[in-house]
Amino acid sequence: MLLCPGAATSRWLGFGADVVDALGVRLVSVDRPGLGSSTPAPGRTYADFAADIRDLVGLRGLACPAVVGNSQGAPFALACAEAGVAAALAVVSGADEVAAPEFADALPAELRRLVDTTAADPAAAEQFFAGFDADAMWRLVTSGSREADLAVYRDPGFEAAYRRALREGFAQGPAGYARDTVLAMGRWPFDLAAITVPVDVWYGEQDTSHSPDNGATLAARIPGAVRHLVPGIGGAVLWTRAEPILRALLGRRPS
Repeated sequence: MLLCPGAATSRWLGFGADVVDALGVRLVSVDRPGLGSSTPAPGRTYADFAADIRDLVGLRGLACPAVVGNSQGAPFALACAEAGVAAALAVVSGADEVAAPEFADALPAELRRLVDTTAADPAAAEQFFAGFDADAMWRLVTSGSREADLAVYRDPGFEAAYRRALREGFAQGPAGYARDTVLAMGRWPFDLAAITVPVDVWYGEQDTSHSPDNGATLAARIPGAVRHLVPGIGGAVLWTRAEPILRALLGRRPS
């Protein structure tokens, strides 16, 4: 399975360490360009990322892997699925297409401003997002999280791993994160209706930051997608529901 990790977290923050061996899963995580140890690629696109992953799975003999897209990694995972570089897909607490017209009146004022800026002047938006660093990202995640999520994030072991992943993500500077964010906040250039592989969409019922409607519209736009709304949690679903996410994805892969 291939993991497209969340915003600026790099390949160092995985999930399911206590279950992958028992399930027979090899989990491979990839830094997007400019993050962690991946070479920067200014101006890169979703199509570029899908092409990179196609090359990677060929070079590493991974055939056509199942893919997990978490948070800001979700649209990149969806781009892979649309390009035929995924056998099945799990979108977990995925960053939704907030620039889609369906959400025009559903966004908080500050997010609406960022979406409008990204549409009007992507270069200015990219410059704004380049003002973030690892500490700012940690504050952004924790300040907007519910108590159920904070119980996960502030566990000493998890916090250390998350902060390490963020430091690695920004090791080459903020440009990789900034490019990711501009891509995620703009209109997605791939066709969700053209995705033909099995897709599961997972959101916590307390999640108020990743999708205006907990993925209901997103799931409806993907043929055959199954939506799971997880009670008692917000954006930390990937780390509290690792086993059911992986089991569902294993069951969706072609035999």
